[in-house]
Amino acid sequence: MSKLKGKVAVVTGASKGIGAAIARAFGDEGASVVVNYATSREGADRVVKDIETKGGKAVAVQGDVAKSGDVKRLFAETKKAFGKVDVLVNNAGVFDFAPLDGVTEDEFHRQFNINVLGTILATQEGVKLMNGDGGSVINISSVVSEYPVPNSVVYSSTKGAVDTVTKALALELGPRRIRINTLAPGGVETEGARTAGVVGSDFEKTIVANTPLGRFGQPDDIAKVAVFLASDDSSWLTGERIQAAGGY
Repeated sequence: MSKLKGKVAVVTGASKGIGAAIARAFGDEGASVVVNYATSREGADRVVKDIETKGGKAVAVQGDVAKSGDVKRLFAETKKAFGKVDVLVNNAGVFDFAPLDGVTEDEFHRQFNINVLGTILATQEGVKLMNGDGGSVINISSVVSEYPVPNSVVYSSTKGAVDTVTKALALELGPRRIRINTLAPGGVETEGARTAGVVGSDFEKTIVANTPLGRFGQPDDIAKVAVFLASDDSSWLTGERIQAAGGY
């Protein structure tokens, strides 16, 4: 398959979960992939190896998307390795559910700095390498941006902000033929979901019960939609929010 042949893609937070699945799918479709990670070098190297084993090209680059210096270095390394950017997936994100009484200033800033500021900083640098040929930016949001759940006031707010970032930048970047869309997953079985105790919980059962397709999502379910948004198949889409949640 070669929907992304000749393209260079940067995927933030790609050492595990949805980001790793997207990076691997992009590699399968012929893209050269920059696998960004914040702390898990081992996970990022594993994703790179998976892509290379299938004949693709990939590099792992460390960087905290909430830090401007790290983001600049991420894209400097991207330029050094592959010369340009065609696709950027702003996937790096964190979450922590807590009741209103448990919200702290530090946790508020941690989530907003990574989920929202990180999306803006990465886009700011990424579009500089799109070389006037257009490109595709995919912002990973969540169903909770429109359908919040209890104890998610901070996380849901960050994802609502990501949706708005998409709409604003679609207007700004459209004249440069840079498309920017939101991909909003529902419940997905990832390392983070398992660590948080979601997988196997009553919360998961509630999500599945309210999902017409009758199951929890898998990272590959989201990766397939990301490939569509990265490819020319979605060339007439920008400023859109695509919810990939089995009908939730």
